[in-house]
Amino acid sequence: MKLMKKLLLPLAVLALLAAGCSTPPEGAYAPVNTTTHDLENKLKFVLMDPGAQRSVTASGIQERINPDGRLEVAVNLRNRENRRLQVQANCVFKDDQGFAVDETPFQNVILTENAQETVRWVSLTPAARKYTIRVREAR
Repeated sequence: MKLMKKLLLPLAVLALLAAGCSTPPEGAYAPVNTTTHDLENKLKFVLMDPGAQRSVTASGIQERINPDGRLEVAVNLRNRENRRLQVQANCVFKDDQGFAVDETPFQNVILTENAQETVRWVSLTPAARKYTIRVREAR
């Protein structure tokens, strides 16, 4: 037992010294969690907060290319609750690779009880081919 105590103490000290002397790796790091919270890169319609997620849905999305080459998007926002809602919606227009080329300002939308309203946007540039519609609670 006495011999074991004599061996454990130096081993513990060596372990602490070895742990304290380790240095973090240098250089570049690989990204982590790259597919977490990236719905705006994948979906055409996203809800930006829990209140909007609970209360609003898109019952239809329409898109078309205008004669001048600009993308036009319309969405039917539907109030899922039996109370009046005020939300804000905008559209981020993106190129073929998914990079933003134009973004509209958020606009207020009043949704009466169980009602549906159409909101429409037109891109400023003909480079827009994809989009993400974003909806959040008005504050």
